[in-house]
Amino acid sequence: MKREVPVTPLAERIRPKTINDFQGQSALLDEGKPIRQMIENDNLSSFILWGPPGTGKTTIARIIAEQTKSDFHQLNAVSSGVKDIRQIIEIAKQNKLNGTRTVLFIDEIHRFNKAQQDALLNSVESGQIILIGATTENPSFEVIPALRSRARVYVLEELSKDDLHNILQYAFAKDEFLSSLNVKEIDEAFLIYLSGGDARSLLNILEAAAVQEMNKAEIIISKSVLENIVQKKNILYDKAGEEHYNVISAFIKSVRGSDPDAALYWLARMLEGGEDPIFIARRLVVLSSEDIGNASPNGLVLAEAAFEAVHKIGMPEARIILAQCTTYLAASPKSNASYKGVESAFEDVRNKPLYHVPLHLRNAPTKLMKDIGYGKAYKYAHSFENHFIEENYLPEELKGKQYYLPTENGQEKKLKEYLKFLWKKLKKY
Repeated sequence: MKREVPVTPLAERIRPKTINDFQGQSALLDEGKPIRQMIENDNLSSFILWGPPGTGKTTIARIIAEQTKSDFHQLNAVSSGVKDIRQIIEIAKQNKLNGTRTVLFIDEIHRFNKAQQDALLNSVESGQIILIGATTENPSFEVIPALRSRARVYVLEELSKDDLHNILQYAFAKDEFLSSLNVKEIDEAFLIYLSGGDARSLLNILEAAAVQEMNKAEIIISKSVLENIVQKKNILYDKAGEEHYNVISAFIKSVRGSDPDAALYWLARMLEGGEDPIFIARRLVVLSSEDIGNASPNGLVLAEAAFEAVHKIGMPEARIILAQCTTYLAASPKSNASYKGVESAFEDVRNKPLYHVPLHLRNAPTKLMKDIGYGKAYKYAHSFENHFIEENYLPEELKGKQYYLPTENGQEKKLKEYLKFLWKKLKKY
């Protein structure tokens, strides 16, 4: 019997319709947890779902709209603009008059620019729209503060092996096409490994393998069958799991270790594996301060420029920008003095008393403040030779304490020599 392959993808055909059918995210969806309570109490508020791909962000949004009988609209930030937002706002206004809530789900909300995010603010604040944003990127970096303050952030965890096993079982139980096949055996462990914790990827690979073998009397979805389906090696880069962290760790340590060749190899591994170039660019910005610092201050300038350029250009050309920044940072002199200095300062702030600001350093905008000594005896550095006067700027209890200890590397060596020339009594460089 010749079977017809369904037009709709498996992941869409078996998408859970109720919260009880959903697998995973127990911290948000179990009894008494925030999103379940929101649904059960029929009391919706705007929020952002932050988590890896294929962990259920879209499904959760649809379940909420379905179970609360809300008017559901979905936009993708890559292909939508302010005009699309305004059209939905107009629909929401009419819905409100009719006593119907409007849920707007925006996938990849981190790709909306400031103007697009600003267009949402009034409607979200007034409750005209219940916004559910989905992002794989840290909202602290990509979502404007005004919008973050109006929407809670919920973190989605990577799906466990048990979750993925249950999703497979659910697929065979619910899908008419799959259940019609005589599937005798599946290399489930390898299938789950290939999915990288992404339920959508898991179901896509499963369906492709089932379609390939569907005309056989008995179907065995073995490792070799799965490898034949997943011909591109990049699927083996687990974007949401351990391999992701292993490869980015190797990349950072190669740059830190001044090996541009190794750094380029790990960069290529990540990009070929489908890693978000923005994630890599962000790591380069952090690395430029943490590991290069003042030994080569231009590193931070280049990293910041690379971040902006990657944001604007996108792949595949972004690989060239990332390669330039990576090789520059890897080949630059290294210093972690700034990083060590601020960590040492944090340690004192957290573990010692919060000492008073010395009187001579205090601001004195009023006569009363001046009368009680605020700002008294402050020496204006520009009034002295070399625009410097050896003065104590720390609390008296920390006088002479040094947090920043510049290295002998690159341009930082000059900073060290200059500081040594200035500070002859209070500090030792």
